[in-house]
Amino acid sequence: METSILIAKIIGIIYLSFGLGILINTKLYQKLLEQLLIDPSIRILGGVMSIIIGILILEYHNVWEANWTIVISIIGWIALIKGILLLTFPKFITIVKPIFDSEKSLRVLAVLVILIGIVFAYLGFNPA
Repeated sequence: METSILIAKIIGIIYLSFGLGILINTKLYQKLLEQLLIDPSIRILGGVMSIIIGILILEYHNVWEANWTIVISIIGWIALIKGILLLTFPKFITIVKPIFDSEKSLRVLAVLVILIGIVFAYLGFNPA
């Protein structure tokens, strides 16, 4: 459970920071995310980082119990699969382009990311 709490803290802080960043600096993040779609080196780096994060989570937390910790394992698998897709099919990320084009949809995404961050931060910093 200690590993679950640590990972929940990390995910909570990252999601909260990212979500607030998007909400506060929507135009800047819109440009940064558009750059992600243009620059293949950023996609390759993102793929490598996703694989590393996914493997680390799964190596230390491949837990399939019927409680909130299963979500961490699912995130690990999603990160690993996303990384593999980014390296194998670098243009795969262009399917999310419509989200980045609209400022409104980017703000909705930011709110969702913040909510996920709040949940994970709560679980990590207030373990039951």
